[in-house]
Amino acid sequence: MYFVYLLECADKTIYTGITTDIERRFEEHQKGLASHYTSAKKAVRILYTEEHLDRSSALKREAEIKRWKRSQKLALTRSR
Repeated sequence: MYFVYLLECADKTIYTGITTDIERRFEEHQKGLASHYTSAKKAVRILYTEEHLDRSSALKREAEIKRWKRSQKLALTRSR
């Protein structure tokens, strides 16, 4: 099982990623170990998650969401 997730950073930007373990990955983001972006921007909270059966579908969905405007990402977080 894979998850696509959206994080809110301290500067109100939204980071999109994939993982197999949401809690572990969020802790890595908070400690500055997960990505250069969130180590600089400081992950604050998880905004959204969705499950995928395999890595391939999660990567495709992540790429799709990363192309979206901020308003579309926020609408997605409110949809669930």
